[in-house]
Amino acid sequence: MALSIRQRQTDAVVKMLNLNISVVSGGTADEEVYKVLILDRFCRDILSPLIRVNDLRKHGVTLFFTIDKERQVIPDVPAVYFVQPTAANVERIIRDASKGVYETFHLNFSSSIPRSLLENLAAGSLKGDCTQRISKVFDQYLEFITLEHGMFSLGQPLTYVQLNDPHAEDKDVEMTVESIVNGLFCVIVTLGVVPIICCPKGGPAEMVASQLDSRLRSHLNERNNLFMEAGHLGSSFQRPVLCIFDRNFELTAALQHVWSYRPMVHDILGMKLNRVVQGGKPYELDDSDPFWVANSSAPFPKVAEVVELELKKYKQDIEAVNRKTGAKGEMSFDEQELLGNTKHLMNAVNSLPELTERKKMIDKHTNLATALLGEIKSRSLDGFYNIEDDMLGRGSVDKNALLSVLKGKGTKEDKLRTAIVYLLAVETTPATEVEAIEGALREADIGLSSFLYVKKMKSLNSTFAAATAGNRNNLVDWAEKLYGQSLSAVTAGVKSLLSGGRQLAVTRAVEALLEARAGPETEAYLTFDPRVPKSSSKVHIQGSFKEAIVFMIGGGNYNEFLSLQELGQRLQPARNIMYGTTEVLSGKEFVEQLSTLGTKMGLGGSQGVIAPAM
Repeated sequence: MALSIRQRQTDAVVKMLNLNISVVSGGTADEEVYKVLILDRFCRDILSPLIRVNDLRKHGVTLFFTIDKERQVIPDVPAVYFVQPTAANVERIIRDASKGVYETFHLNFSSSIPRSLLENLAAGSLKGDCTQRISKVFDQYLEFITLEHGMFSLGQPLTYVQLNDPHAEDKDVEMTVESIVNGLFCVIVTLGVVPIICCPKGGPAEMVASQLDSRLRSHLNERNNLFMEAGHLGSSFQRPVLCIFDRNFELTAALQHVWSYRPMVHDILGMKLNRVVQGGKPYELDDSDPFWVANSSAPFPKVAEVVELELKKYKQDIEAVNRKTGAKGEMSFDEQELLGNTKHLMNAVNSLPELTERKKMIDKHTNLATALLGEIKSRSLDGFYNIEDDMLGRGSVDKNALLSVLKGKGTKEDKLRTAIVYLLAVETTPATEVEAIEGALREADIGLSSFLYVKKMKSLNSTFAAATAGNRNNLVDWAEKLYGQSLSAVTAGVKSLLSGGRQLAVTRAVEALLEARAGPETEAYLTFDPRVPKSSSKVHIQGSFKEAIVFMIGGGNYNEFLSLQELGQRLQPARNIMYGTTEVLSGKEFVEQLSTLGTKMGLGGSQGVIAPAM
């Protein structure tokens, strides 16, 4: 059975809601207990894509609150707390228990609570004379957000800035890496399998892979570890490969404009946690929507056609029902007319709920498609997409066409994204050409800090590549002096800033790693197997992998997710590929992070404040 991060996390949440009593998938505990649910903001985001309000009630949750809000005393009701293990949350729990806000407290922490906080909880409960109210304490290992059956986010904002900040101290980078490792450990525990880990050499990817390997090894040495996986310690049979990449591995995938429905809804309409607000109305977009499931990967023009066909078919079905019942007009099921035509009464009544739901679904996607079409026209998004696709495919540019796009319609972020894609897609960028593009951006009153940052990084990357055959230490020393201690490690780990073709570089790399090919495609990667003794000099992989978890440090997107899903379906036999990231970013949000880094380097002036993504 293929790994499903969504199903595993949902099962864990349902068990938690039923006071950590195991229940049959989709069911409830034998003894229904009415309770209150207390969440912090992060854990609320974890639940949001997984479980709806009606589902909470099905599991006996009558009320739910955020932990930071003042709440009235409900003395006869148990409370389920689901929060991150922070000092502030522990302090609030002690305060609630001391006041007797609820009868019993079932405490669930989203990841392993540190011993120091556990001791604070125990001491505070004793001081407040409320230890009898603390029923149980659980480490849930659920500190990640599942957005699709095969997609998750750690919900860690601004990771790219934190890891590439020239002014960051070593301790700051180490804290960020530790946070990523903790999130990935939670994902692995929830899945219940220990993967073989692959990553490019150097940079954040190797730092995360190495620390995750160490943490898994340490945990597996414990007598009561969380993994029940069978099999020989050195075997890769039925185990997934975890491929860890850094965003600098392929910047273009985070920037280029997209043309498929799901990536467009996220990038253009601002979908967050599987919800988009359009015209003041919120729309849920998940596997409960059959149209979304069937068409979210399709190119937008195809989706527009399908919406029109669905509407046409709906009108035909309405007319057919009305003809049989003698009613007139859309949805005009007049009671007297139906009673006069009893032959078709039951069929008409039975069809009403299905027709109503279809109409809601059609209206939803008609509104979304109309909004997308309006943005496409007002911003000429097809022009940005076409020229980016052309540059990435050919590795060269029609200068006049590019300048025309940059001087035409579109937001400032649209133009910045395309200009940066030019820097990354074209290997040799003549100074006069770059100056013309910078001039076009200045004419449009666009801040250049993000553009100049990538330009500087590309130059540094080229210098590093040229110097690799010589004295590498001299380059690292120079980078440290110019950019600061922390950036040198990141820069040294950048394999290539160039996409090099229409198929995403990450997709090509994952295909090679899945097949366990020996050769230049995989020789630049490190492999860790937490189940193999540390003394082993090399990890031996036997055969190809059936499943992969691909993780992008520094921000991912739906474009990469879809590319990897298509790869999984294309391979023979088909493979199950899961995709995760520190946060899901739109192109605009990623440009803002590049701008922040450019400003920190003193390039191109100041920029506004960044709003964190998922």
